[in-house]
Amino acid sequence: MLLKVRRSNTNGKIKIPGSKSHTIRALFFASLAGGKSEIRNPLISNDALSAVEVCKAFGAKIEMATDKFLVEGFDAVPNVPEDVVNVGNSGTTMRIGSVTAALAEGYSVFTGDYQIRRRPLGALLDAMNNLGATALSTRSNSMAPVIIRGRIKGGKTDLDSVTSQYLSAILINAPLFERDTEVMITRLNEIPYVDITTWWLDKQGIKYENNSYKSFYIKGGQRYQPINVTIPGDFSSATFFAVQAAISGGEFMLDNLDMSDPQGDKKVLSILEDMGAKVNIENQSIIIKGSNIKGREIDMNAIPDALPAMAVAGCFAEGETRLVNVPQARLKETDRIKVMCEQLTKMGANIKELEDGLIIKKSNLKGCRVNGCDDHRIVMALSLAGLNADGETIIETAEAVNVTFPEYVKLMVMSGADMKFCD
Repeated sequence: MLLKVRRSNTNGKIKIPGSKSHTIRALFFASLAGGKSEIRNPLISNDALSAVEVCKAFGAKIEMATDKFLVEGFDAVPNVPEDVVNVGNSGTTMRIGSVTAALAEGYSVFTGDYQIRRRPLGALLDAMNNLGATALSTRSNSMAPVIIRGRIKGGKTDLDSVTSQYLSAILINAPLFERDTEVMITRLNEIPYVDITTWWLDKQGIKYENNSYKSFYIKGGQRYQPINVTIPGDFSSATFFAVQAAISGGEFMLDNLDMSDPQGDKKVLSILEDMGAKVNIENQSIIIKGSNIKGREIDMNAIPDALPAMAVAGCFAEGETRLVNVPQARLKETDRIKVMCEQLTKMGANIKELEDGLIIKKSNLKGCRVNGCDDHRIVMALSLAGLNADGETIIETAEAVNVTFPEYVKLMVMSGADMKFCD
């Protein structure tokens, strides 16, 4: 599917959908618990629905009611799935689900779409083997498809958490292991996503120790309780409206955002404010208005999902913008550093790859045909470029927005965007 975009003046009030990170975690916590849970205001997207199907494959009973999931969990004893488990495009579901599978007595096989089958799992598989499971890649390349055999016991392991999802997957499941678990961290990117996980552990009263993110000690033999929760809004989704306001001079009021939530991408607001945008926070609403933003160096390690949108922001910022310390952005659905450099270059951007990021100088972008590479965040970022470029921008593989933000185009159009899907 194509997305056609032309320069537009955009303003409006947007209710930001529920957080993907919280929704997927909530589904797993509710499934791992006994009893019935209620999850309100979840994100309904392809990634979230993949998590639903994976949890159901392990024995959870999940119903979708109006704006909520009703979950009856399997109380820490997952079934062995009847078939191969397909996670679609959801890396979070793949990583958490793989460790959940190790709680079962028997073999589970995981696969996903072509992007999932290119994303690394090696360090997580190694840690699972060290903790008593059998975990292997069918192609011996440390990527899906993978075979998992339980039961995992616990114990001690090193972990190279190049993506925070490796550590979160262990933290979510380790309280249910037979023995205590100690994880020594050799590298940890994206710390705020680990904070989201420990936020859930704290709400469950789980006994664990975080030793300054250098190691974690998790008591085994614990149990989860049913949850009754409203999912907070997604700062990763809000990023696209915030950047659009900042670079266009428009104004957005973004509702359903809680600045006390541990999501890392809330940092984008302070970064844009530092670059010159006007940001006003009122309860669970954030008003952001664009101005003449200025380039700066930005450490993106904690907020890799914001890299595509911030690369576009750099094209409209005075001087030079440097996005650095985010090598893991190359390990997402696409190599986002390379893809954003290639696609923005087509539009006339003065942009250069670094090993761990991008250097962007203010550029006069012109609409053209670009490729979203089946990556939801790339598609949405390129749409921002198109909204502020001369001429028409045509974005290929635009259906990828359904992975995390199915309402994105509709909400932009309601705000004045000249943007439409075409076959």
